[in-house]
Amino acid sequence: MKRYSAFAIAREALRGHKGWERAWASPEPRATYDVVIIGAGGHGLATAYYLGKNHGVKNVAILEKGWLGGGNTGRNTTIIRSNYLQDASAAIYEKSRSLYETLSQDLNYNVMFSPRGVMMLAQTEHEVRGYRRTAHANALQGVSTEFIGPQRVKELCPIICLDGPRYPVLGALWQPRGGTARHDAVAWGYARACSDMGMHVIQKCEVTGVRTEGGKVTGVTTTKGDIGCGKLGIVVAGHSGVVADMAGFRLPVESVALQALVSEPIKPCMDVVVMANTVHGYMSQSDKGEMVIGGGADGYNNYNQRGSFHHIEETVRALVETFPMISRLKMLRQWGGIVDMTGDRSPILSKTPVEGVFLNCGWGTGGFKAIPGSGWAMAELMAKGASPLAAEFGLERFREGRFIDESVAAGVAH
Repeated sequence: MKRYSAFAIAREALRGHKGWERAWASPEPRATYDVVIIGAGGHGLATAYYLGKNHGVKNVAILEKGWLGGGNTGRNTTIIRSNYLQDASAAIYEKSRSLYETLSQDLNYNVMFSPRGVMMLAQTEHEVRGYRRTAHANALQGVSTEFIGPQRVKELCPIICLDGPRYPVLGALWQPRGGTARHDAVAWGYARACSDMGMHVIQKCEVTGVRTEGGKVTGVTTTKGDIGCGKLGIVVAGHSGVVADMAGFRLPVESVALQALVSEPIKPCMDVVVMANTVHGYMSQSDKGEMVIGGGADGYNNYNQRGSFHHIEETVRALVETFPMISRLKMLRQWGGIVDMTGDRSPILSKTPVEGVFLNCGWGTGGFKAIPGSGWAMAELMAKGASPLAAEFGLERFREGRFIDESVAAGVAH
């Protein structure tokens, strides 16, 4: 596969851009692979990439029932941060954040990583205490964060209103090396790198059954025929419970829609990411000038991939208090993604009751930021049978009562 570079662009410009190759191949599935991964979103593709790069496992198929990156990877708000309270969470998210910093160079594909910084506003005294605690925990974990006062918040984000009618800004937890990346580019970059290693990215290939024999996986049944494998990775976000049921076991997860929207594009006015957990809204500005806005998940289980009026009203009403200038903007579009939530709001990276079947799910509303770290840990788990990054996130923790309760610790599940 040709390497992308400034020289390649100049060369193709002289040739009328007729020499570009497809970014990734579209092969027909073989009868068998060493590893099959269900789900060609960010987490599935990252798992395949690090299986090849770190462990030399390249006889891999990544199966996607729709189009590549058409699930949650293309339906999020692109926030990247690692300022979590619990040690296990901070470790895997910080690994992910650090991998994002060099991901464009590693993949030879511009994922548009923007380390613009992430602020989590403290708008109650309870949040002030909680974020100061998190800043101290982050210092012990080697994660660079700090608690800043209202004036520093205003310097970093001039459009913010510090004296809101209900919830004034009392400070913020600030992570300067957090930021955003282009969600589609992350999936495309990983897919291109996987294809370059000889892996098969197979789209429009829905898995309809998991085949086992003697308690061990032997393959999957798909809309393109039976495919054999020695190991199977289930990385399908909101549909994790459905695929696990095919394999014969149940999961402690529930699926709900998470909604977001963007405004019409405007001139640059905000070069940080701001999360306001008390009013439950968060916002950043995209490279195209749109204000990217998100809020909470639906309060009931569903598989919707669309927005609803009450969430627009709820989220925008909250954010208008903190950012009055957005009251004059028009909404451009909205969408929803299906997220899988565990009871402790922490992910599952684990072996399963079926030998050879591995599970990556339960990222809830914070999956995008974890893609590189999740793929790194999942690949190590599948190749070696264990991973230090994944050790605390096993399925057995729910039976043992050993929860990693980030919903309480972080104050928000994002």
